[in-house]
Amino acid sequence: MFHRALSGRALLYTEMVTAEAVLHGDRGRLLGFDPAEHPVALQLGGSDPVKLASAARIGADLGYDEINLNVGCPSDRVQSGRFGACLMKEPDLVAECMAAMGAAVSVPVTVKCRIGVDEQEPEESLYAMVDACAAAGVSIFVVHARKAWLKGLSPKENRDIPPLDYGLVQRLKADRPDLTIVLNGGIETLDAAERHLAWADGVMLGRAAYHTPGLLAEVDSRLFGKGEAVDVRLALDAYRPYIARAVESGTNFYAIARHMLGLFSGRPGARAWRRILTVEGVKAGAGLEVLDRALAEVGHSSQPALTPS
Repeated sequence: MFHRALSGRALLYTEMVTAEAVLHGDRGRLLGFDPAEHPVALQLGGSDPVKLASAARIGADLGYDEINLNVGCPSDRVQSGRFGACLMKEPDLVAECMAAMGAAVSVPVTVKCRIGVDEQEPEESLYAMVDACAAAGVSIFVVHARKAWLKGLSPKENRDIPPLDYGLVQRLKADRPDLTIVLNGGIETLDAAERHLAWADGVMLGRAAYHTPGLLAEVDSRLFGKGEAVDVRLALDAYRPYIARAVESGTNFYAIARHMLGLFSGRPGARAWRRILTVEGVKAGAGLEVLDRALAEVGHSSQPALTPS
């Protein structure tokens, strides 16, 4: 909801939810979302075609606009469960999963993958994954332009240490022009996003959107050509009713506020904004008054900088 207040056009994704959790967990907590969040995609994890099809159907019935299969997460937990990045080694299984999901729902089913894992040759592994899934009916691929090293690097290290290979993804788009190729990995500014959009069909922002969310305030105007940049303070005003409802229903204020810590990065008062939300926001009974105190410390320019401080 916070990101949607900053951009009305960007496609938002959930965190990865395993098919098992969808089938057997608390669906209200795991899958619940506000109608205002549309367009929003559900990202699933798993490797069982039957279970993934059932989970995809549940997601589509709940109103998600897209069902995405994660073939990129490198954590130990997903490796032991045979999903995430380790599935780069099993393109035929992924294609079987995608075919089952596609047959189960009418919304798009998409793949988010790496360019390879461990000793794989990316020129071979990426094309093998994309071609197998395309044959199963998938037309949209989000490609994190890094390998994942399942042995020797932590999940955190896998986000930074393996080198980016944007050129490989660009060649994939040139070689498979009928497919929709979305680039992910290391894109930190809208300037960089615009450069990649000269050849890519889309870009996905992960950590940049989370750690410096203020950049989303210019997404609609710069990347979609729609209207003016969003005034961040007005976006917060629009977000306030959601915060109030959540706090009233028992959600801890800081559980909401922590996602806003980077909103004013690069602007006078940003440190005070973070300090007040962090120190005051965790206290019992904290609510919108903490947001107001923090906001009073921030400079009055309507837009934050697009570079992190």
